[in-house]
Amino acid sequence: MKIFSQLIILLLGISFFSCDGLFQFNPNEIVLKESQRNLTGKNIEKIVKIPVKDTLRFIFMGDSQRWYDETTHFVKSANQQRAIDFVLHAGDISDFGITKELKWINDIMKDLKYPYLTVIGNHDIVANGSDAYVRMFGPLDYTFGYGDYKFIFINTNSLEYGLDGSTPNIPWLKSQLADNPDKKQTIVIGHVPPFDADFDKNLEKEYAATLAADPNLKFTLYGHQHAFKEGEYYNDGVQYYQTTSMGDRGYLIITCWKDGQKVERVQF
Repeated sequence: MKIFSQLIILLLGISFFSCDGLFQFNPNEIVLKESQRNLTGKNIEKIVKIPVKDTLRFIFMGDSQRWYDETTHFVKSANQQRAIDFVLHAGDISDFGITKELKWINDIMKDLKYPYLTVIGNHDIVANGSDAYVRMFGPLDYTFGYGDYKFIFINTNSLEYGLDGSTPNIPWLKSQLADNPDKKQTIVIGHVPPFDADFDKNLEKEYAATLAADPNLKFTLYGHQHAFKEGEYYNDGVQYYQTTSMGDRGYLIITCWKDGQKVERVQF
């Protein structure tokens, strides 16, 4: 009986402890330090202070999920690249939408020499992941301007919302594309591309047509399929680029200028 009692006490003790301290019972609990909140807003503030050049050069990576070692190696590779302005993460930051996963990836990404921004992925939404994402990073849909470019980040994870016609929010996308008085070149970033099975098929044509109708659209970026892909999928002049996963140990370097862009694939 004494051994049994000691075992129960030991098990209870273990359940009370976590990496963040005492008495965290729920893995979905969202506990953040001030330094871990509003990362999107904080990093946009850093980006807009970077002197604008004729050529914009940024890294597009994604799907870090549980590939912590590979993401660490990505950071080392990215820091060796020249003249990078910032990094964009294509989503699936986490694997199960758990706050700790977001923290772990952010702890790795903090070692980048450049600010980084994210778009939410389908894995980031499971459980209460979207709440954790909003508290840690910021809005699921947002925009920012830098130099001659307007970046639009949109939640395209239709399946996680039951394919109910709400996601992606096309009226919001149309309003953001229209709100461009300076005619900045627009770059739209999502996680799930419209030609993927996880995208709401009832919204696919309207989404693609919305992008094609914007005279200022430069190109559009996605992750999700864990592979490098590019193409004009709807014969409408819109160029789609996808980056691969951290598990595949690859990312894109995208260089933009007024009349064109160059997209390079990097394996590390």
